[in-house]
Amino acid sequence: MTDFNIKVAIIDYDAGNVKSIGNMLSFLGVDYIITSDKNKIKAQDKVIFPGQGHFEQAMKKLKAFDMVSFIQDLTSSDKDFLGICLGLQILFEKSEEAPNIEGLKIFKGDVLKFKKGKTPQIGWSEIKTTENNTFLDDEYFYFVNSYYINPLDKNIVSSTSNYYIDYPSSIQYKNVTAVQFHPEKSSIQGMNFFKKWLKK
Repeated sequence: MTDFNIKVAIIDYDAGNVKSIGNMLSFLGVDYIITSDKNKIKAQDKVIFPGQGHFEQAMKKLKAFDMVSFIQDLTSSDKDFLGICLGLQILFEKSEEAPNIEGLKIFKGDVLKFKKGKTPQIGWSEIKTTENNTFLDDEYFYFVNSYYINPLDKNIVSSTSNYYIDYPSSIQYKNVTAVQFHPEKSSIQGMNFFKKWLKK
């Protein structure tokens, strides 16, 4: 038996870390599918939007899979939506990684490159929650990122982290949760993160 009587879709657009996320959900006993089929995605209770690699390549993949307006519609629905890593960044308008490429423009703001330190930032880093947070704890997660989000509306930020500067490491807005860190690679902390998100 599982504590999670829900079904989860992991969006497969050939630009995300789907296997590790699937492995984590399997370990938790969650019923999930990895798919690019829009009807199957809409039929699930919750949706995970992973992302890995380059901003421009990910946006090209989304367009190739005809996913741009679909993701925009999902985030404005009442279905719980989780973006991970690049799946957070491309929710915004643009990125210094690909200045001429538009993001999904779901949230206003841009994505900036770390100006200090070696990039990418790789390893464990602490998140510090804000008043907007509803289910995260102040703890360490695994990060791999050279860029960070710069939301116009600071009220959507649910945690911050530090890599030479303090920067937003997660957001929450209505049905949308999105994180810069990799909960699927974050051991016990990541497992607890998924448990809380699945139950929220």
